[in-house]
Amino acid sequence: MAKYRILDLFCGAGGFSYGMDKNPDFETLIALDNDQYAGETFKKNMPYADVIIGDITDDNMKAEIVEKAKRLNINMIIGGPPCQGYSMKGKKLGLKDPRNFLFREYLNFVEELRPDVFVIENVKGLLLASNGWFRDEIVKTIGELGYTVEYGVLNASDYGVPQARERAIFICSRHNKVTLPEKTVDKIVTVRDAISDLSYLESGQGEYEQDYALPISSDYQKLMREGSGKLYNHKASNHKQVAIDKLKMIPPEKGKEFLPDELLGNQKFKTTWGRLKWDEVSPTIDTRFDASSNGTNNHPYLHRAITPREAARIQSFDDNFIFYGSKVHIRKQIGNAVPPLLAKAIADQIDDNLDLSK
Repeated sequence: MAKYRILDLFCGAGGFSYGMDKNPDFETLIALDNDQYAGETFKKNMPYADVIIGDITDDNMKAEIVEKAKRLNINMIIGGPPCQGYSMKGKKLGLKDPRNFLFREYLNFVEELRPDVFVIENVKGLLLASNGWFRDEIVKTIGELGYTVEYGVLNASDYGVPQARERAIFICSRHNKVTLPEKTVDKIVTVRDAISDLSYLESGQGEYEQDYALPISSDYQKLMREGSGKLYNHKASNHKQVAIDKLKMIPPEKGKEFLPDELLGNQKFKTTWGRLKWDEVSPTIDTRFDASSNGTNNHPYLHRAITPREAARIQSFDDNFIFYGSKVHIRKQIGNAVPPLLAKAIADQIDDNLDLSK
């Protein structure tokens, strides 16, 4: 039996669990989400987990999960509860603000199950909103439950993820305090390291399943391809000709500054129509990465946006992890995920620092 037996709340496609479970002392046994497509992806990639699709606020659902969790000796909870109410207006209600009820639901499971450790992941704005008032409310509530807490903002690029993705992380322990993990890499993993072996599709090309076309050219690609016999989800968006023509005007690794004013439209953001830069990390991958006009998510030199597989690589999902559902659902699954290598760094830190004998 694994030392850490996990309940993953708001699990999505499973990036958080997939990364944690890379450490052999961790195993996700129960996962909950209200998105059936994300749940299918989770289940097919981690078939040993009991994936439950449902509403975390439903009393019957909660009772079922608590009963299963106790039977399976769950001693760890992870998840990223949505938290929309942290504005100045919301201060009067704090964690009682109805928009923050999902945060409360998460902490209710903590209160019910008393795990040895739990990890909360969220947007970094949570720490700064209302001059830190909400952060302090959360820390106070965790303390009242009898847990120590260490929190801060982690940048995924410090843990071998080829992406500048910043997330607020709270590591909460019923035993000794667990500090946030130190950087695990001395130098960044670049976009080139991540996806140069996938650089051959033009707009509309690619298949759901295909053979690898180019050899491995970086340690990161070797890591991503280990144990994978086929390449999945590497299919380029079928862009309109007008979009392709615009991209043809933008030199490698450049952006909208090369488009004539009459083609810019009403877009106010500097990053629209941007190309990724080979020797830097990617900006944060979002749920619209397959649209050329969305942001800096076009291929460094090919005339298309990045594919789901390229986005998954930039999120640090290895090629064994296959996404299921329509294009819209897969986009959402990848864009909303916790990067697995960031999750693994957190798991390793807990494993190295938590003494469950106390």
